[in-house]
Amino acid sequence: MGPSGAGKTSLLRLLAGLERPDCGAIVLDERDITRIPPQRRRIALVSQDDSLFPHLTIYDNLAFAMRLRKLDRAAIDRSVRDYAELLKIESFLHERPARLSGGERQRAALARALLSAPRVLLLDEPFAHLDPQLRVHVRRQFREVRQHFPGPVLHVTHDHGEALASGDRLAIMMEGRIEQCAAPDRVYEFPANVRIARFFGSPPMNLIERDGAIIGIRPEYVRIGDDAALRGSVEEIEAIGPDFLAHIKTPLGVVAARIPRAAADSVPAIGQQTGVSFPPQYVRRFDAAGGALLT
Repeated sequence: MGPSGAGKTSLLRLLAGLERPDCGAIVLDERDITRIPPQRRRIALVSQDDSLFPHLTIYDNLAFAMRLRKLDRAAIDRSVRDYAELLKIESFLHERPARLSGGERQRAALARALLSAPRVLLLDEPFAHLDPQLRVHVRRQFREVRQHFPGPVLHVTHDHGEALASGDRLAIMMEGRIEQCAAPDRVYEFPANVRIARFFGSPPMNLIERDGAIIGIRPEYVRIGDDAALRGSVEEIEAIGPDFLAHIKTPLGVVAARIPRAAADSVPAIGQQTGVSFPPQYVRRFDAAGGALLT
């Protein structure tokens, strides 16, 4: 993950061999592949554009790479039908791409990539153009497919929930550099610096200056109530799906507090004075000068 322009797509294109790095090396299985042409790397890239051949049926699209490798016809047919069944596109095998929906074409593109027998699978926001409900459905199918794929998968996404739910490790890119790479929960709970804390999370972490440091806390951990020493006035209430987000103006700055709809009776009114507290186990401290995580 990373903001637009961070270099995520450029990184995938470098790994796939579509771009050549100015310096450094790309190593796969302890072998330098920097100068190896794309067609010999066995790295598959699936992008937002499904890139299916429009004049071929879905069956022929899926079988294309295996036919180039001159595999047995029966083996090709068996593999195509197995992956089509796994990705729920078996009823569209004799249709051309134009007859399929966006979600069906994207699943076909994923099946075609997997059938090319890659050592690495690169995904450049392949689900970005799907509507939210279909995205969840395709993502669930992809998790099932991933169990059958032995190699690593690098998945670029702008969806924070998708990053938390799908990945084993999460890399945050900023201005062409990976600033943190760790388990998704670790990145969420302990962002390595202020920039990551501001970027990752929807909504992002609250950040306020206090006692010579920058204090961070996720909105869901903020507690509101009359017994807190820090007080403020409610400026705005947002309805965000299953929760409400209260924006409270305090002497330290505006603090966002996430309140579940199940506790809707406790949502304060706009203009109301309320107390704000930060449970210490959820507070993160960052260096005020450099922004690095302290504790």
